[in-house]
Amino acid sequence: MSSAEWNTISFPKLNIEFPVYSNAFTIFGITIKWYGIMIMLGLVLAVIYCFRRMKKFGIDDDRANDVLFFGFIGAVIGARLYYVFMSWDNYKNDLSEIFAIRDGGLAIYGGIIGALLFGAITAKIRKVRLLPLLDLTGMGFLIGQAVGRWGNFFNHECFGCNTTLPWGMTSPRIQAELSANAYSISELTGMTVDPSLPVHPCFLYESLWCILGFILLHLYSKRRKFDGELFFMYIGWYGLGRMFIEGLRTDSLMVGHLRISQLVAGICVIVSIVCILSMRHKIKMDGEYVFYKDTEESKQLIAETEEKYKAAEEKKAAKKAEKQYQKGELRPEDKLTDEEDDENSESINNDEEDIKDGENN
Repeated sequence: MSSAEWNTISFPKLNIEFPVYSNAFTIFGITIKWYGIMIMLGLVLAVIYCFRRMKKFGIDDDRANDVLFFGFIGAVIGARLYYVFMSWDNYKNDLSEIFAIRDGGLAIYGGIIGALLFGAITAKIRKVRLLPLLDLTGMGFLIGQAVGRWGNFFNHECFGCNTTLPWGMTSPRIQAELSANAYSISELTGMTVDPSLPVHPCFLYESLWCILGFILLHLYSKRRKFDGELFFMYIGWYGLGRMFIEGLRTDSLMVGHLRISQLVAGICVIVSIVCILSMRHKIKMDGEYVFYKDTEESKQLIAETEEKYKAAEEKKAAKKAEKQYQKGELRPEDKLTDEEDDENSESINNDEEDIKDGENN
């Protein structure tokens, strides 16, 4: 079987098929995977969105830089460790494979835990209020997950059991995976799979669920009742979708006959509902809630950063002017303004008239 045939994904009922490769390109002898590209694209889009809205949530973007940076590192470490821990039998004989994250194998719940841990520590050090930042982070997560899930598409993974729906998909790689694991899938999940039939594109379901969640949270963000509410809504929304989508998958991380991600998803839904209702009840009892963005601390930190940016711009402009002066150009302060030029012209004209009057006398 040729490489193109091996990597061809087809949607039989739609009469669509095309090759989908895991490798994007090679540079300096290093193979770049589409999986990594999609994750990075999701990260970039999430960061752009979050930074555009930082001030509206009362967050100093300069300090938040460090929190997001270390939060991302924590997310990658946590996602990989979670996956490796839950799939230890696949790594115990070759520990070097633990670092081969370009080939896939990141668990989102581990990523969330790692990002929260590293981010919370950095936020404490950099004096960034965590809850309003988490509100933005939750929406950023949805963007990143919606895009990043397409990395699973390029890897021919994150698929479900057989389906007769029009968008059911298959490929030789998927068929080989199902054939090799049909018995264990049946033993662990109770599902019987036919490798020759199309399967659910679970990565697509999760991507669409995250896109819808992002839109809803973005629209609701102006009506949030307290700092942190959007993050709890994200946890609940994602958990709700993951509960159902995970039930379709054939490659779930299992402990015995229990799907770990499905259990964690259910816990997230319950925790989010309890936290939101508890906070709303507390606010109702205490009276009006003051968002962090409306506090003097938030306004002062943002003002200090704006002053720092302004000073940096002025310093940059001064250096540019000095370079122009050294090249023989006039410095900006040496150049005449239009008003000064008009005054000098008028003075010269007056002097000429006085000279003429003197000559006539």
